[in-house]
Amino acid sequence: MGTLKINHAAVWVCFVLLTVLGFLWYGPFFGASWMQHVGLDMDTVQENPPGAGIWITNAIATIIPLYTLAWLFVRLRIESALQGLQVGFAIAFSFVFLSDMTGDMFAQRPYGLSWITGGYTMVALAISGAILGAWRKYAG
Repeated sequence: MGTLKINHAAVWVCFVLLTVLGFLWYGPFFGASWMQHVGLDMDTVQENPPGAGIWITNAIATIIPLYTLAWLFVRLRIESALQGLQVGFAIAFSFVFLSDMTGDMFAQRPYGLSWITGGYTMVALAISGAILGAWRKYAG
């Protein structure tokens, strides 16, 4: 086997899947609870719909971590879905979830908010890790 390379197709498939997951997570799965925790209601959202800037920022904030994860997987020689899932989950739990939970606690935000937002990140990076780990690409 050759040298591992970033699989751009896998990164973009992950981007699409995470976009769908985000719509489901913050929609039918946990949308009502999330809105309650952050103090929003549908009337307010419909009166002030998000502009293009939030969607552009969301896309960038999804693509950059995915490429970073893919780059890291090449360096670590992650070559299976299970390895990828484990590393993706560990990164999300260690660097994102615990940090966000601590920040939410100091800000006196609802405890459930940390589990909704952190849960999304852990599931998203675990799924992405599994895909990036399984769908390898080798140079030459």
